[in-house]
Amino acid sequence: MKNNWNPKESIRYINEYKKKKIDKNLALRIYSTHLLGREKNLVLHGGGNTSLKGYLRNISGKIIDVIYVKGSGWDMSNLNENGMPCLELKPLLEVEKLKKLDDKNMVNYLRKNLIDTTSPNPSVETLLHAFLPHKYIDHTHSSAILSIVNQKNSKALCNKVFGKKISIVPYTMPGFELAKKAKQEFNKNKSIECMILLNHGIFTFGESAKESYDRMIKYVNKAEKYINKLKEVKLKKNYIKKNIEISEVITAIRKAVYKFSKKRFILNFYNSKEIIDFTLRKDIFQIINKGPVTPDHVIRIKPFFLILNVNKLSNKLIEMQITNFIKKYKIYFKKNKKFVKNSKITDNLPRIIILPGYGLLSINRNYKETKIGADIFLSMVNSIKDASKIGNFKSISQKEIFKMEYWPLEMAKITNRKQLELEGNIVVITGGCGTIGIATAQEFLKEGAEVVLLDNDIKSIKRLPENIIKRCKIIKCNLTNNVEVKNSFNNIIKTYGGIDILISNAGKAFEGKIAQVDSKIIKNSFEINFFSHQYASQNAVNIYLKQNFGGLILFNISKQSINPGKNFGPYGLPKSTTLFLMKQYALEYSKYNIRFNGINADRIRSGILTQKMIIKRSKARNLSLKNYMKGNLLNKEVTAFDVAKAFVFQSKLKKTTGNIITVDGGNIEASLR
Repeated sequence: MKNNWNPKESIRYINEYKKKKIDKNLALRIYSTHLLGREKNLVLHGGGNTSLKGYLRNISGKIIDVIYVKGSGWDMSNLNENGMPCLELKPLLEVEKLKKLDDKNMVNYLRKNLIDTTSPNPSVETLLHAFLPHKYIDHTHSSAILSIVNQKNSKALCNKVFGKKISIVPYTMPGFELAKKAKQEFNKNKSIECMILLNHGIFTFGESAKESYDRMIKYVNKAEKYINKLKEVKLKKNYIKKNIEISEVITAIRKAVYKFSKKRFILNFYNSKEIIDFTLRKDIFQIINKGPVTPDHVIRIKPFFLILNVNKLSNKLIEMQITNFIKKYKIYFKKNKKFVKNSKITDNLPRIIILPGYGLLSINRNYKETKIGADIFLSMVNSIKDASKIGNFKSISQKEIFKMEYWPLEMAKITNRKQLELEGNIVVITGGCGTIGIATAQEFLKEGAEVVLLDNDIKSIKRLPENIIKRCKIIKCNLTNNVEVKNSFNNIIKTYGGIDILISNAGKAFEGKIAQVDSKIIKNSFEINFFSHQYASQNAVNIYLKQNFGGLILFNISKQSINPGKNFGPYGLPKSTTLFLMKQYALEYSKYNIRFNGINADRIRSGILTQKMIIKRSKARNLSLKNYMKGNLLNKEVTAFDVAKAFVFQSKLKKTTGNIITVDGGNIEASLR
């Protein structure tokens, strides 16, 4: 592993944080925390922690010793000073003399000693950081270290690999008990540079941020070099002939997951060569039941996983396998619940589904959580692979796994967050990179939905706002080509598991006097303003029927479908046909709990109604530009966000289908009733 400490970069951190009146010690603490957090082979998604001891003047003017510790669940790769809550150190040291301290009282005591009571909860390993005397302390879950500490002979192996300047701590639940045990081990040899926690990870320390970081890289490299010298274990593999379309499998699994949970889940598919090779191992059943490589992973991916042989695909088989998993998980819970007071079972569903020969699925309520689960599982796969070169992978006992999974302090990382109304829903927006598409994406993101944008305009795609690029999947797709539309929808299924809401929004303005206009113009207009809606709807409905838990299609139609504009027939004709399309779908498919509704908007500044078009249309109606845009009963200009909010509103009308909402500021001629 490369040592990424950069003197110039460290000075930049010092100067940047100086502007915030933060001293260089904390600036360097944040810098080295970022270095550790950005290395996926060290920590993942909120794992690991770091600390810094220092002093400051309290409110009464007295200088006191303090400790900064990473906040619980904060991501080490990008935290700032707010993610390093500061506590008074002396009171923390006083609890070392206690024989017992339960979690509730520990957390309360830590919060009581925060310098700023609005700070986040400090790490559950704060007392360990406090009890050790070093100024800087780093803790990671290095993949290479985990391959060594999860062995039957791990203690002897650690002494062999890491040398004499280490202490080895037997596995202990994080918190007060681990802090006490770590301090006892340290007292046996105070010259150590590193502390190895069996079945857990590694701590390093130093009097400077660089020294502690350097030691982390040093000991991780010792582990990596040892593993790399060993011969690869030749694994026996199964042979599986692929004979089924994976998107069909994923759709069937999402259907089953909904049947058991009555909730929409995100399913993220992975099929790299490394993953496929892993799924074909003959010993895969033994491996997936051995437990996590580090205990806190269990809250993300559960203690065991589901294997589905999809070459014998049937809805009945999938449901049976998930039922077996649920039974197994209930037995596990019933057997171990006595170890955690007042524990209540979480959902029984698997978080990782292995599809031999095809890949794997990571499952959760949102895309971010599926990515976290997949990253953790893939890290586990790598650790187990390396552990196989050393000997036999051995995790902690099922009892200890359960205690970690249902430990309130760990569960808080995933339960103490507000669940948004549309979480678990996948929203697809055609014409998604235009003005209305972007506004609609922004509004659905606020509701917790996963958003996919389909568009064929490269310029629009390149101009997308940064937050849309980061949070949405963008697919270039010619919406007038049904093959491309179908392929795009299959792509979406592999990324998210399915589709729940289609915003059929694509469109383009065409003009001309109806008796004189070239037939090619009308044909082109029908391609984008009607057939693109039909192709998208057709594919979405087919998916909805397979998922079997309903769905929604919202059409961006137009005021033109009711109240035609002069010289605007080439645009209005397909729009009026799309209005009928919406009604036809509602008539034929609402019985499957699929809803079909639409928006009739008017005069929205967008890729359709450009400034050039506004000038032409205002002249056609003998109006000024201002009066044209406000030419409605309310005398107010209507924006893309008004349309977007109407789409979101319609998405929540569970008992409405075949409905049109006008978003035009009021136009009696275009009103429907």
